Amino acid sequence: MSETKTFFLPDLGEGLPDATIVEWMVKPGDSIALDEPLVSMETAKAVVEVPSPFSGKVLALAGSAGDVITTGAVLAEFEIDSSKPQRAEGHDTGHHHVPPPSPAGTSRDLAGVSCLPSRLLGSRIRGAGGEGPSSINAASESAPSTAADEKADADAGTVVGAMESSDRVHAEQASQVGGIKAMPVVRALAKKLQVDLSKVQASGAEGVITLKDVKQAAANGSATLQPPSATRATASASQAVPRAPAPASSTAASRTALSASGKPMRTSPPGTAASGQPEQLKGVRRNMARVMADAHAKVALTTICDDADLHAWMGKQDITARLVRAMVAACKAVPALNAWFDGDKLVRTLHTQVDIGIAVDTDDGLFVPALRNADMLDANGVRGGIQRLRAQVADRSIAASELSGYTISLSNFGMFAGRYATPVVVPPTVAIIGAGKLSHDVVAVIGGIEVHRRLPLSLSFDHRACTGGEAARFLAALMDDLSQPH
Repeated sequence: MSETKTFFLPDLGEGLPDATIVEWMVKPGDSIALDEPLVSMETAKAVVEVPSPFSGKVLALAGSAGDVITTGAVLAEFEIDSSKPQRAEGHDTGHHHVPPPSPAGTSRDLAGVSCLPSRLLGSRIRGAGGEGPSSINAASESAPSTAADEKADADAGTVVGAMESSDRVHAEQASQVGGIKAMPVVRALAKKLQVDLSKVQASGAEGVITLKDVKQAAANGSATLQPPSATRATASASQAVPRAPAPASSTAASRTALSASGKPMRTSPPGTAASGQPEQLKGVRRNMARVMADAHAKVALTTICDDADLHAWMGKQDITARLVRAMVAACKAVPALNAWFDGDKLVRTLHTQVDIGIAVDTDDGLFVPALRNADMLDANGVRGGIQRLRAQVADRSIAASELSGYTISLSNFGMFAGRYATPVVVPPTVAIIGAGKLSHDVVAVIGGIEVHRRLPLSLSFDHRACTGGEAARFLAALMDDLSQPH
């Protein structure tokens, strides 16, 4: 009797409880070799291509593209081919996800709990989308993760599997599936834009399809993804079968702004159903929901507001660069806000360097990449660093390490609209600056009034770690630097 093994979703190195299926590279019944691409999984910070941990036949897959799989839950089942190479039993890091104990009377043995092989590709931020096969109810097979037990080894490499413990960068490579060479991010973007990769003209080295190729194909419509023939056949069959007429919808046909008596409606009519379909949050938005809820529950948030007078500015200046410089000056004047705070241990860590988290809004959700060593950058360095981070977020090429470790945050929401806000402080940081929309205000001066250009500022801070006086002095130092001519 052939041996069957089950592969459980390991910790993909992001420290998150689940991941979303982007695309299956195989289907049940396919044969797969050790380390060949199995599936692309999206976490809050990355799309990771997961290689096969075994050589053999794919028996079942857990869910379709877009489904959320819990870390430690069943991902796939294999029938092992003993004639082909298999990974050595001891060739892993020892970070296993133990399956849940079998219920009484169940003889099924979920053996062969596996780790990610050494070929796990470097983590990068990506988009997701698409469809795929479904054979296993992953929820019924979920298993608890033991990643927390390995927390002490987290800094040595959090990816589960046979990976060398070193600081060497594991470069991302393009995988070839179905004769198509493309990286996981390219495949994910193609799913999102409904582009058929088999029709895309590759411009990359050795025939690799790039992000630019997919975007160009989506723009000119030369590689539009056609619906599966099975879908069309089902649709045709459903049209051929006579059906009873659906009851007339009184809501859609008779909706009006007037009541039955001809008077304007003041409230929605009883029983009106909300339009649209419920959508499960995934990837970046899913993580954003968790982070914001956690911050709201833990942080003693307090916000103070004021306006920086920019009347003395000489010539055209980069507002973002000036904001970063002013934040650096304020951090040096009041170090208490350039800090991390551990609410469980009641420990505060003051930082000498200033790494500023720059909030970047995207369709997929909020990213906060870190502008490292802002206290050592001039205006050109700040602008170049921010442009680089924004570009990497836009094409999802930014490293996951660039999305954490900042010491204070900046949200320049005023580039869209709004004067003041209550920005959310995300632990372990203790402060965030929100910059509103520039305005021209009438200001009283000695001898009359003048119109000055002013920048609204909102400083949110964690009152567990900072006093109101420290926050006020920080804001004063910030405004003082912004008021300088240069």
